[in-house]
Amino acid sequence: MKSLGFIEISGVAAAIDALDLMCKAADVELVTWERKMGGRLVTLVVQGDVSAVTAAIENASAHAIKKPCASLVIARPHEETMRIVNLSAERLKK
Repeated sequence: MKSLGFIEISGVAAAIDALDLMCKAADVELVTWERKMGGRLVTLVVQGDVSAVTAAIENASAHAIKKPCASLVIARPHEETMRIVNLSAERLKK
């Protein structure tokens, strides 16, 4: 079962650290990322099985170099949610 995990953290370096922690903790892959406020806030979106995404988000929340502003796991995301995430991912490919 696919799920999405979101983590929002302050700073690009902290986001890269959080992504590394998530990928090492569980079988997840980066779907997309967004930078807001000139990179001061970075949102990472990963996907995988519900248990893997949950473990990844929990690991990054507990061990990242900065405390995340927000985090979320969505099991079986609605198609409209996936549409927005995919739009973000398409911008990265350009």
